[in-house]
Amino acid sequence: MDLPDDYVQSPFSQLLGCRVLRLEEGLAEVGLALTEPLRNRLGKLHGGAMFSLVDVAMGLACSMSHGFDKASVTLECKINYIRAVADGDVVCLAKVIHAGRRTLVVEAEVLQNDKLMAKAQATFAAL
Repeated sequence: MDLPDDYVQSPFSQLLGCRVLRLEEGLAEVGLALTEPLRNRLGKLHGGAMFSLVDVAMGLACSMSHGFDKASVTLECKINYIRAVADGDVVCLAKVIHAGRRTLVVEAEVLQNDKLMAKAQATFAAL
């Protein structure tokens, strides 16, 4: 799907440096480079930045499921941090696994190369 970046990305996702890599029916792939402002006190990717990447990708997957003309909001999200990200880029792949009239359930994985860095699941409300 070919949509303008300013239509797809929110000001917050642009601030983080998120890059939309792929959009398909019920699916979004979003990349993020580890830059200095995204590091925690230990020099790793801050968990909040990784969570935000997941939430951005999941929201885009919802929009790809029910359309960008309808809004969706996160009701709840659970994330497991598996590995710390020390340098480089990560990619989040989010997929809608249930698209109901009122709610959507989404799963996501954050990968660096082929290594799983985090896994998440969320419920979104379709407004």
